[in-house]
Amino acid sequence: MRLHPATQILIWCVLLTVMQFISPDALLVAGSCILTFAFMVSRHKLVQLLSRTRWIMFSLFLIYGYTTIGTPVLERLGDLSPSLEGLADGGLQLMRLVAALAGLALLLDRLHRQALMSGLYCLFAPLSCFGLSRERLAVRLALTLYYAEAGMLRGSSWQDSLRSLTAPNGEAAENRTMELTLHSFSWWDKWLLAAMVILLWQVVR
Repeated sequence: MRLHPATQILIWCVLLTVMQFISPDALLVAGSCILTFAFMVSRHKLVQLLSRTRWIMFSLFLIYGYTTIGTPVLERLGDLSPSLEGLADGGLQLMRLVAALAGLALLLDRLHRQALMSGLYCLFAPLSCFGLSRERLAVRLALTLYYAEAGMLRGSSWQDSLRSLTAPNGEAAENRTMELTLHSFSWWDKWLLAAMVILLWQVVR
């Protein structure tokens, strides 16, 4: 079963939104399932993404631990100790981030650059009503994601990643003509999109 690129992007966006509204228990189950599936299907890309964001996740965990008022983990440290409630909230946010990265690993592993642009092109169709060029938006966003991912996965440290993102790129500097391959929506796409809409409605209402 080959899903339309726009369907795959929308499924990822809906899952990210749903993660913000479900209960902690449901988040733990859903996040664990997504992480396990991504590890089985897109292990290499998942490990790369997690490795490059490990310090961000660690910082997020500490920020919640030290900025949320609650019971200190170590009473004798007083204000220097993180709170139990903060660490719990940080763990939930960490699970959301890991689940998002796992879904992103699956998405990027299945969609090459042309497919990604094709999916974004379809999703940006309503913007044409406002006089915006969905072709330019799709190409620019897809290239931004592509080079951001390449810069993140290529460097040996976060400094190298930043340098690779800001360094001149010969391919990006040249004027090139890109051809978009448009795909048709199958019945599987329509059923899945309907299911995503229903799921989103049930969660956020």
